[in-house]
Amino acid sequence: MHSPIERVTIDELIDRYDALLFDAYGVLVHLSGAMPGAPGLIDLLNRSHKPYCLITNDASKLPDTAARRYRGFGLDVDAGHIVTSGELLRRYFTDQGLDGARCTVLGTTDSVRYVELAGGAIVPPDAAFDVLVVGDQTGYPLLDTVDTALTSLFHRIDAGQPVRLILPNPDLIYLRSEHSFGLAAGSVASLFEAALRRRYADRDDLVFTRLGKPGPLLYEEGMRRCATRNVVMLGDQIETDIRGANRCGVASALVTTGISAPDLDALTGDSRPTYWMSSIEHLTPQPAPATGRGGL
Repeated sequence: MHSPIERVTIDELIDRYDALLFDAYGVLVHLSGAMPGAPGLIDLLNRSHKPYCLITNDASKLPDTAARRYRGFGLDVDAGHIVTSGELLRRYFTDQGLDGARCTVLGTTDSVRYVELAGGAIVPPDAAFDVLVVGDQTGYPLLDTVDTALTSLFHRIDAGQPVRLILPNPDLIYLRSEHSFGLAAGSVASLFEAALRRRYADRDDLVFTRLGKPGPLLYEEGMRRCATRNVVMLGDQIETDIRGANRCGVASALVTTGISAPDLDALTGDSRPTYWMSSIEHLTPQPAPATGRGGL
C-alpha cells in the first residue's frame, strides 16, 4: 500500500522549491479567463522574484501572443516565462533534416508560423506534402480540412511516398472554462491514426511523433530558464504533466481544478504525483479523497 499523497498549498511549494513550473490550461487559465487565484499568484511570484516558467503543450500561440492573452486575463506573464510545444518544432526539423520540407499545417496562424520558423514550406492540405503537422484543433474548418488532408495522405502513401506526421500538442482534451471541456489537438491526430490503421492495418509506422509533454524537452527548457533543477511541476493532467515530471526526476503536484480528478489512492508508478492540490489558492490542508472520477 502506498502512503497517502500529501496535500499541499501553493505557499508550501513556494517555500520548498527554488522554482515552479506550471501547466497553463487547467492550472492558471482556461479558454476564456484566469483560474481562481492565478493573477494574485503570478503577481506574488513577480514581486518576490521567484523563478517560474509556464511549460505548455499549446502550439496555437507564439509566446508573445500567449503573453498578451494572459495579460488580458490579469496575469502579468512575459514571453520569456513561456515555453510552448510549438517551439520544439525547430529542433525537431533540424535534427530530422526537414528544412524546406513541404508542410501542411492544421492549426492557427501562429501554428503555421511555428512551422515556418522551423524551416517548413507551407502547402495547402490538398497538395502533395512531405509533413503533416497537427498544431491545434482550431483555425480551420475541422471536418472539411481533415477530410482533405486525409485524402492527400492516403494518395501519398498509396504512391509509396514517405510522409512525416508531427504533433506538438499530445493533449486529448483541455479546459474551456472552469466547468466545460473541449477536444484538443491530440484528439484530431487520433482521428488520423484511427483512419490510417483502418486502411493500412499492416503499417505500424503511420503514427504521429509527439513532441510535447510527457516528453522531457519542455521540462528541461523550463529548468534551464529557471537556472535550477530544484523545481516542482504543477499540472492538471496525469498522462502529460505528472507523468512527464516524474520521468524527468522532478517533483509533481496534481492540481484537481482541471482535467484529471482521479482516485488518488489508485495511482501508481510514474502516474503518481508527489503532491496534490485542489487549487492554486491557499487552502487549509484536508485529508485526501479516497475516490474520484477517472481522468487522463
